[in-house]
Amino acid sequence: MAGPADILPQPDVIGVTPQAAFAVAPDPKSMFSARAARFTALAPGHPLEEYLVFLGELSRIQHDILPSLPEPRPPAPDALERAYEFGMPPLDRARFEPDEAALATLTRLLDHAVAVKMPEPASEARARLANDEALRLKIIGEALESAAAVETLADHVFASAALQVHFARLASGLDAARLKPVGVGACPCCGGPPVASLVVGWESAHGVRYVVCALCGTMWNHVRVKCVACDATAGVAYRALTPDGEAVEQEKPGKARADAEPVKAETCDACKCYVKIMQQHAVPGIDPVADDVATLGLDLKVREAGWARAAFNPYLLGY
Repeated sequence: MAGPADILPQPDVIGVTPQAAFAVAPDPKSMFSARAARFTALAPGHPLEEYLVFLGELSRIQHDILPSLPEPRPPAPDALERAYEFGMPPLDRARFEPDEAALATLTRLLDHAVAVKMPEPASEARARLANDEALRLKIIGEALESAAAVETLADHVFASAALQVHFARLASGLDAARLKPVGVGACPCCGGPPVASLVVGWESAHGVRYVVCALCGTMWNHVRVKCVACDATAGVAYRALTPDGEAVEQEKPGKARADAEPVKAETCDACKCYVKIMQQHAVPGIDPVADDVATLGLDLKVREAGWARAAFNPYLLGY
C-alpha cells in the first residue's frame, strides 16, 4: 500500500541537501486513492466499520472525479508573489471565493456518491445538497470557516471532501520551495489547521516529522518533541491506548517502547492541547486523515484526561 512518501512528492532538494525541505506539496493524483485503500484496510472489525467503509468510498470518488474536473483558478500572479515574499499563505482559505471548478467538484462528488451505501444522515444530506445550488454554496463557505451546525454535520462531510480535492489541486501547482512559516500550527499554503503529524520514512528524510494540512494536504516540517499547537518543548509527552483500549498510558520523549502504538497523542502541558503523531516510517500505509478517524478512541481518552484537540478533521465533526 502506498504511504505518504508515495502520496506526496519529495522535492529534489530533499535528496541533495542534508536538511529536509520545509514544505512538500500534495499529489492529488495518488493521495485520495491511497487514502481510500487505507480506509478500506482499517474498516474490517473496527467499531466504526460502517463509517470507515463509507469514507473509503468517498475517498475513491475524490480520486475518480479528478480527470473530469475543470481547471481551478490559481491565485493572481501579483498576489502569489506577495504571498511568497512576505510569508503569507498563497491559498488563504479565509479569502477564498468558490470558482466554477470548486462548485463543479462538489456537484460531481455528490453525483458519484448516489450509488454509495452510507448512513441515513449522509444520504439525506447528499440529496439535499444535490438539489439546492444555493445550499451548496452556503455549505462550502461554512466548511471553510469550520462552522458546522448540528443539523448540517453530514452536509459538511461532502463539502469538505470536495474542498480537499480543490485545494489539493491548487496546492500541487504552487512552488512548495517558496513557502514560508505563516504561524504556529498553521499551514503555510492555505493557513488551515493540521489534521495530524507524520514521522516519515523517506529515504533522504527518514525520521523527519511533517505536519499535514487538513484541507490542502500540504506538509510542513516541524521539529519533533515540540508542540505543534504552541511550539513549547517543555511538558511534551506521548499518550497511547493500552491494548484493551480502556486507559491512557504516558510515554516521555525518548522513552518510547519499540512496540509502541504507531499513532499517539502528543500532549503539551503548556497549552493543554494535543495533536496526533503517526509513525509512517514504521507503518508505511498510514494516512493522516484515515488513521485519525480510526483512532477516535484515543481522542476520547485523551480529552477525558484534560487535553483539548488542536487538530481538525472534517470527518470527525460532532465527535
